[in-house]
Amino acid sequence: MNHSYPKDLAKFVHQRWDQASSVSGDPAITVETPVGGLPPLPVLEEIISTCYQASLMRDEQRQVMLRLIVSNPEQFAVDDGPPNGLQPLIFNEYRLFSANELRRLSPAAGFYRSLVGINLDSNHNPSIWGIIQSGPHWLRALRGGRGTPSTLPPHLVLYITGPGRIEVNKGSTTVGQLRDGMVFGPSMNVLDSKWLSLAFASTRQELMDLHTAERKMHGQNWAILDPEVTRIIGQHTLKRIIASMRNFEHGGTLLIVPSEMSNQFNSKNPYLSFKYRFTEGYARLRFHSLMLKIMNTLASTHCLDSKSKQELPQVGWHEYAASQDESLIELDEGIFEMAHLIAGLSTVDGAVVMTKRFELLGFAGEIGCSAADVNQVARAGDLEADIFVLESTERVGTRHRSVYRFCNEVHDAIGIVVSQDGGVRIISWKNDRVTYWDHQATTSSLDF
Repeated sequence: MNHSYPKDLAKFVHQRWDQASSVSGDPAITVETPVGGLPPLPVLEEIISTCYQASLMRDEQRQVMLRLIVSNPEQFAVDDGPPNGLQPLIFNEYRLFSANELRRLSPAAGFYRSLVGINLDSNHNPSIWGIIQSGPHWLRALRGGRGTPSTLPPHLVLYITGPGRIEVNKGSTTVGQLRDGMVFGPSMNVLDSKWLSLAFASTRQELMDLHTAERKMHGQNWAILDPEVTRIIGQHTLKRIIASMRNFEHGGTLLIVPSEMSNQFNSKNPYLSFKYRFTEGYARLRFHSLMLKIMNTLASTHCLDSKSKQELPQVGWHEYAASQDESLIELDEGIFEMAHLIAGLSTVDGAVVMTKRFELLGFAGEIGCSAADVNQVARAGDLEADIFVLESTERVGTRHRSVYRFCNEVHDAIGIVVSQDGGVRIISWKNDRVTYWDHQATTSSLDF
């Protein structure tokens, strides 16, 4: 394999910059910067190379992690700041843009709440002009949860996330990445795939049927729910679980099995044996109960009074994310705690197992399927695995191979494997073969 380096990443980004979409509209930006602006290729190479060298350093045993934005300080409003804006703190003297200077700044410019501001003069020479406080709202896109993630203006933004790990963005949109000596484009968000949505369709329909029955009994004036709201909340829950598992830096396995097989997995079976199995009852099904309460509360808090002749409103994720209703906030915290519980169980060796209703069956599960011999799996090149490459299973460890065997035997199961280094692989049976998707978040950790 020929390894890639900063020069290769710079070329990759330069070729794809104009095609990358970007999201703007940040209230902290007072001057519009033309979308598509990049420094000349040699300057981009210099910036990426300096970030790469900084990524290999440590400051008093602390790993260098930084976010940088190439934008003049005049582009930022001085009277704004977190949680919804960007607050620039400008040095009275600009500093040399060097790997050592970035190393020294890394403890002060915390990755999860700040960016280092980089200025280019008329000759495109870079210098450090200050620190921009952003707050952590941008992380919502990665870890899930209520509220709208903050975005950055469509300028050149770089992340240093670990040794030799550089990500280049146009604002909040990833253009290219360098990791493990390889250059590639944006990571796939497998949670947006159609196949994964269909896998939970029956659970969503069950919840909607229960909600409809409650509405007929108690709330004729309740708002009408957008059916998508349960899908999005479920998606955010999986984001939270994955983010929390990565935070532990231990590695772990989560198996999501068909709900109709719960009784089979509760007894002796050829696929899985538990060290710790939970008894049946409300606690195992708490997520399902929380979801139904969220649906009912969301509809009831947006209802019309009995005398109103207006048409009943439809409410969905936007209303849920923006709601200040204390009951909804508490229910959302309940979902958050469930995600942390599941992630915590994954730190014990073995698999955490739950059904597609998010019913917790047990943890420290040992995967059997010893008769299943899976020598090759497909690595998906797109969300639906219409593009794929076959790979040998010898390239991964025992944890991954055991989930491959499980998905080879239980075709409706979904496996999520988080490596100790933070890599995330989602595994399932797709197109008549075991298939995996690399689902990697932007950062190596989400602990802030």
